[in-house]
Amino acid sequence: MDLGLTGKTAVVTGGSSGIGLATVSLLLEEGCRVALCARNADRLDSVRDRLAERFGAQAILARACSVLDAEEMAAFAGEVEDTFGGADLLINNAGQGRVSTFADTSDEAWRTELDLKFFSQIYPTRAFQPMLQSSDCGAIVGVNSLLAYQPEIHMVCTSAARAGVQNLLKSLAVELAPDIRVNSLLLGVVISGQWERRFEARPDQNQSRQDWFREQALSKNIPLGRFGEPEEAARAIVFLGSPAASYITGARLELSGGVSRFV
Repeated sequence: MDLGLTGKTAVVTGGSSGIGLATVSLLLEEGCRVALCARNADRLDSVRDRLAERFGAQAILARACSVLDAEEMAAFAGEVEDTFGGADLLINNAGQGRVSTFADTSDEAWRTELDLKFFSQIYPTRAFQPMLQSSDCGAIVGVNSLLAYQPEIHMVCTSAARAGVQNLLKSLAVELAPDIRVNSLLLGVVISGQWERRFEARPDQNQSRQDWFREQALSKNIPLGRFGEPEEAARAIVFLGSPAASYITGARLELSGGVSRFV
């Protein structure tokens, strides 16, 4: 199936590792020009150089900036417009989880987490909205978590923030229509650098990677018996943001191996 992404321009926040990097790579494979941002300049430079070898430097723009800084996001958007002439797709992927219960989450931690989850969506959306509205296929994909609907008590702060973000994305799908489609991806457990570090620190150093990850998935009662791979999340993101999904907006797509219990 042709996703209709050839010659389009996509923007990916948090694009230097994990799901973000897998998404950037897939978009480039689909013929997109891609602008990616992340905070770690050294890692971003390394990623850009590797991608340029595969896809050509002319298809890639990489800038170190924070999604929590409105001025930096505006400057990044301006550079994307100067370099590529506009943007057709925004993927708001930056963010991380906080492990804490209600009892051990401080007021400062609450504010930090709410600020991160909301403004990592708000500032990039605000910065790129004019370009997306000028596109004939403008779309936003907000990468969110299953915690928005199925909270965990050991991640109470993140769960509450994720629920709010889901509400925000649903509202944007109405407000920005018909010019911009807005959809969300609800992630379960996807293998990340954090999980790789946990594997490296496993008690039984003789246990294989496959066996260890299978054991973790079974402990979480994931019906498919494994964690997701970044590339699997990337495929879902790219489809939702592509012209192939042109009549889908305000939707949520769950990528969790079947672990959800809500209807």
